[in-house]
Amino acid sequence: MGRWLLRLASLATSFLVVAGLAAVWGWSAFRAPGPLAEPVNVVIPRGAGLESIGRRLAEAGVIADTTLFAIGAQVTGKARGLKAGEYRFPAAVSAFAALGIIERGETVVRRVTIAEGLTGSQAVALLATTDGLDGTIGEVPPEGSLLPETYHFSWGDDRAALLQRMQHSMDDAIARLWEQRAEGLPFDTPAEAVILASIVERETGVAEERGLVAGVFVNRLKRGMRLQSDPTVAYGIAGGEGLDRPLTRADLREDTPYNTYVIAGLPPGPICNPGLASLQAVLQPTDTDYLYFVADGSGGHAFAKTLAEHNRNVVKWRRLQR
Repeated sequence: MGRWLLRLASLATSFLVVAGLAAVWGWSAFRAPGPLAEPVNVVIPRGAGLESIGRRLAEAGVIADTTLFAIGAQVTGKARGLKAGEYRFPAAVSAFAALGIIERGETVVRRVTIAEGLTGSQAVALLATTDGLDGTIGEVPPEGSLLPETYHFSWGDDRAALLQRMQHSMDDAIARLWEQRAEGLPFDTPAEAVILASIVERETGVAEERGLVAGVFVNRLKRGMRLQSDPTVAYGIAGGEGLDRPLTRADLREDTPYNTYVIAGLPPGPICNPGLASLQAVLQPTDTDYLYFVADGSGGHAFAKTLAEHNRNVVKWRRLQR
């Protein structure tokens, strides 16, 4: 009996030694640099279990052994805390480090930029082709209801929800800027401010000119003069899709609700989504005596106080065109 007990104790000791060596080897392998040659993104879908996650990481070359990954996740207590999303793994990342990235939810932050001056339909078309977003957008949002800026999102975020964020951002921006508006403006509502800002947005891409362009339009509105803005003519003809040809003289006489050569005052709605700078420009326009402006050939505009001066600037512009 004593000999059997000695043998059993010897076997148990050997087993413990082997198990200990295996544990040491496994832990070392778990924390060792992995096989990934260069950074890669991997999407972990919602509801994916530990086995599925390990398989995806192995298929992407992040880890070499799914069993080791699963055991490591169980031993470290991280198995139940793994989060869905898109993750970027650096080259040679260890299985331990990869597990930590997923457990901490360090998902990839994606970006989409809605440029100033895009129409609602153009913004929707951009979101429809933005990789990483999910779902569809039912209807084009009202013109001028989106705030142009860069928006962050994660893989699988809903397109309609992101569009709603853009609308909330515009609502918040115009509410804040409206409270800071100058006195004596020739419009009474935030909606009218957005309309004029959309015209300013499409009239100039030069940041330094926005306040002056807004000042010209404010002066014209105060004097009962028509705005005579070419972008409103183009919008009246083509809508949010955009006009794919230069305006003609006949276009300037086209009787549409948006043609500010024909109608007095503001058109019935915005012609694009104006950015913060254009909104600020119309709510705090530059104090100026200018009533006219025309392109000067350098990307900006020549401004004038009188019609005679403006006509001279127009002649110069036409010479440059020729």
